[in-house]
Amino acid sequence: MMTPEQYVESLRSQQKEVYFMGDRVDNVVDHPAMRPHIHAASVTYKLGTDPEYEQLGTARSHLTGKTINRWTHIPQNQEDLVKKAQMLRVAGQITGTCFQRCVGMDALITLYTVTWDMDQKLGTNYHERFRSFLVNTQDHDYMTVGAMTDPKGDRSKRPSQQHDPDLYVRVVEKNDRGIIVRGAKMHQTGAVNSHQILVMPGMGMSPEEAEYAVSFAVPADELGIVYVFGRQVNDSRKWEGSIDQGNPVYGVVGGEALIIFEDVFVPWEQVFMCGETDFTGILVDRFASYHRQNYGACKAGNLDVLIGATTEVAEMHGVLKAGHVRDKLAEMAHLVETMYGGALACSYNCSTLESGAAFVDPLIANTSKYNTGRYYPEVTRLAQDIAGGFIATIPSEQELDNPRVSGYIRKYYKTGEHVDPVERIKMGRLIENMTGATPIVECMHGAGSPQAQRVVVQRSINWNEKKQLARNIVGKSERHQMPEAE
Repeated sequence: MMTPEQYVESLRSQQKEVYFMGDRVDNVVDHPAMRPHIHAASVTYKLGTDPEYEQLGTARSHLTGKTINRWTHIPQNQEDLVKKAQMLRVAGQITGTCFQRCVGMDALITLYTVTWDMDQKLGTNYHERFRSFLVNTQDHDYMTVGAMTDPKGDRSKRPSQQHDPDLYVRVVEKNDRGIIVRGAKMHQTGAVNSHQILVMPGMGMSPEEAEYAVSFAVPADELGIVYVFGRQVNDSRKWEGSIDQGNPVYGVVGGEALIIFEDVFVPWEQVFMCGETDFTGILVDRFASYHRQNYGACKAGNLDVLIGATTEVAEMHGVLKAGHVRDKLAEMAHLVETMYGGALACSYNCSTLESGAAFVDPLIANTSKYNTGRYYPEVTRLAQDIAGGFIATIPSEQELDNPRVSGYIRKYYKTGEHVDPVERIKMGRLIENMTGATPIVECMHGAGSPQAQRVVVQRSINWNEKKQLARNIVGKSERHQMPEAE
């Protein structure tokens, strides 16, 4: 397993084609827009190598028997799923933001199970290929970006009906050596600082859409792959200072990028689905359940940090003992624990797939993610309520070094005799960072937008069974006839 330092250094040898703000970025490791996200991802390596966290951050590979990083592990039982959720909350508490490795972890788990199912039904050898890929991933502790979300184009139309056939990743050529793929994947968390890409279809495909039913793996710096790094709210603060960033070490959200595939060659040994449309819906649903398990855990860890910052500011402002403030803090904690409870519940109420992998309860997992999308914004609203309007109007940190106004900043941002005004500003910036637009949008739409969870819930509930429960209570009774009118 790699240490955090080894992970960071491993990225220096890559030759990715990355663009940001109109320029090519030759060194993603030291670029100020990307460095915080790399630091956040490095925490997943800390959990795997630091003795303090080894009970959560490591696992024993069921394939090799070696001790591996849990981020590359296929859960074998209830304990593995529970530890996965616990690990995510701890990582969220350390970083206060997205640590970017969850999608790749869930892609590994999902493809392991779906390739097994395909081989059993179709007689293919996808699972054997994937096992080899997985062992290599575990042995080298590679960070994988799970690439599922296509540009989609006109949402009212199927992939095969789009005005541009490349709006979903597709196979454009096959030969004896492999396949050539074209298209793009959007909103890819941790893409520029991953070692490899694991591509999956973004939706269930119909029989006539076989070219879009493709899953494969490629090195992240494979020829023909182009990255366009996305902007975030206030991201220019990353190269303007440290205090104004709010979270100067780990940044905000996950450093998403557009990944473009310009006719990329993939050898057959790295192809795990090619035309099997019947299994695309299963893959998407299964991945969604594993990934939606995560949100109640990782976001709970992030919000633990926000609750701490809000409590600190309330104390600095002298309002911590006010009844309404205590009530709001309690409500914040209640919502966070409710989110986390869903992540644990779907883990404990698991089942075992035919491949031997443990599978979360899909109904509870989707309910947990749906609740997280609702509760996260409410927790941030309460944090802003308690912290006050100063978090939106703090002067630049450069004024702290401005001899004309520095003394006034320290004078007027001091709220009590023993309050350090700079520490108050730091906490205010952290709250601003965590409650701004980008984190809330990511929590809402990451792992699928709320409507996707509602659809799963609607189709998972046995409505007739619930009606029967009501009938069992009221029982069967003779119909009472109304007397005839005279």
